[in-house]
Amino acid sequence: MANEVLENSWTYLTVNFIIKLSLVVEKDAIFVIYDKLSKMTYFVTTTEKTSVERLARLYELLESMIFDRGSQFIAGLTRELS
Repeated sequence: MANEVLENSWTYLTVNFIIKLSLVVEKDAIFVIYDKLSKMTYFVTTTEKTSVERLARLYELLESMIFDRGSQFIAGLTRELS
């Protein structure tokens, strides 16, 4: 992937969560989405308990995602996408 030429925006993403934030309007986390081609970043307020099912519905058409979450989270996401 490091040497591939990216052709489509919003298909190769890096995603991350910023967690353990002070609770504001029932939100305590930020979901960070970074598109590798366009270099655009979105910050989405959410909760630490965002479900794998919800993420799978939002991103089922992506070709590549990079997570820094644990292996159980990634396994759950993979199950939801298949």
